[in-house]
Amino acid sequence: MIQPLQYISQAPKTGTHIDAIEQVLQAGGKWIQLRIKNLAEAEILPFAKAAQALCETYGAKLIINDYPHLAKAVNSYGVHLGLQDMPISEARKIIGKHQIIGGTANTFEHIRQRVTEGADYIGLGPFRFTRTKENLSPIVGLEGYQKLMEKVRKAGITTPIIAIGGIEAEDIPAILETGIHGIAISAALTNQTETALVLEQINSKFSIHSI
Repeated sequence: MIQPLQYISQAPKTGTHIDAIEQVLQAGGKWIQLRIKNLAEAEILPFAKAAQALCETYGAKLIINDYPHLAKAVNSYGVHLGLQDMPISEARKIIGKHQIIGGTANTFEHIRQRVTEGADYIGLGPFRFTRTKENLSPIVGLEGYQKLMEKVRKAGITTPIIAIGGIEAEDIPAILETGIHGIAISAALTNQTETALVLEQINSKFSIHSI
């Protein structure tokens, strides 16, 4: 199952990605994506091992951003690939069938591409400008999600689609109204002093939407 709420890791003001991940897991997070940029793959391996160990401890799922070989090495739940990363077909040969693959999309053509490639879920965005991502694709925005999800429904696409990119807690209800499967957040959960409370408030928005 693709969780409707996903946390994309970023380093907090003090500490590492692992510190941020542990804080979210302690608060009840169940889907973590380890996303470390500007480090070599070999340098990310210790972080991947630590993140996987934490996710196992807390009964959560770990996704490794960009690196199928790392995902295989630590036996994470899966890997997420950007549009400029390794093709999904090639990554599938590396990790096999028991791990999942998510793929980034920015347009409806990208969504169809990801479906054709066999992505298990699609990260669609960015919702708004975000400093956590370099070389940002064109902003999708709420109206963009509404139009894209309408096309998705008409095309009969059932692959879970996750909104991503600069999303804050107050954005979630309107985004969910578009029919999107879930939300990925990063800054909204990082550097919070009351992470458990913030996560509870975010989860409540999903509960209200499902009533």
